[in-house]
Amino acid sequence: MTEIQKVVGTAFVVAEFRNDENKEAHPLYRDPFVPLFLDLESKKAADRISRSFPPIRNNVRLRTRYFDDQLRLQIERGRRQILILGAGLDTRPQRFPDRDVAYFEIDAPTTQAFKKARLEENDIDPNTTYIGADYVADGMLNLLRRNGFDFGLPTHVIWEGNTMYLDDAAVCHILSDLMGGIASCSTSFDYFAEDVINNTTGDPEITDVVGRFAAMGAPWTYGIDNLAELAARCGAQVLDSVTIADLHRTFWPGQPLASPLYDYYSLCTVHNAAS
Repeated sequence: MTEIQKVVGTAFVVAEFRNDENKEAHPLYRDPFVPLFLDLESKKAADRISRSFPPIRNNVRLRTRYFDDQLRLQIERGRRQILILGAGLDTRPQRFPDRDVAYFEIDAPTTQAFKKARLEENDIDPNTTYIGADYVADGMLNLLRRNGFDFGLPTHVIWEGNTMYLDDAAVCHILSDLMGGIASCSTSFDYFAEDVINNTTGDPEITDVVGRFAAMGAPWTYGIDNLAELAARCGAQVLDSVTIADLHRTFWPGQPLASPLYDYYSLCTVHNAAS
């Protein structure tokens, strides 16, 4: 059995939070593959993060449902290529297989090697093209070009849990490349408001969880206050935008919002004119 080693710690924390939904009687989604990547150490790491700020677990569960729904919708609309940036331990190529859809993932080689090995050890087809690289530093479009990506095919991009670790220049560069380089492209991503990044929400719990991610070596560095302006600057138009609070009210209407962070954390889908 492949052991967990040299894989980005946040990937396991997110996977543990995502796995929570498998224990629910009426789940937002099922992910039968994610337990393959988890062990006692990953559980301890996730528990350390959530102990001081339990609502963060629901952030991941709700955002997973959003990205799943957008993926289904875009495939129904004719997307034939799915690109997952900073994929971590994403399992959508396994959960949403389609003979007419090609998946590509870009992430650290060690993370991909671990994931691929665990899937194959359990006789599961990875169903994706792994590209082991830093999609920001190593040139995303050239990476795709060298690995058989078809820039003429209608494409949907999943960019989950990434923007908050970048900066404005990197985010706009990636989004501009996607919108300008792929003939027909939609992209779903999530982001925090600038107040979260600047520690100006006035909520001590939010400040604490920001500090905990920084202590893990994964500081949140970027937020967005005007999505429409960013999209226009990068050659995109906004298709859809919601907050975690919106999703919470939709899927768990009987439960009170556990944190004001839900109003500061948004998910969206944008597309280029050809879409």
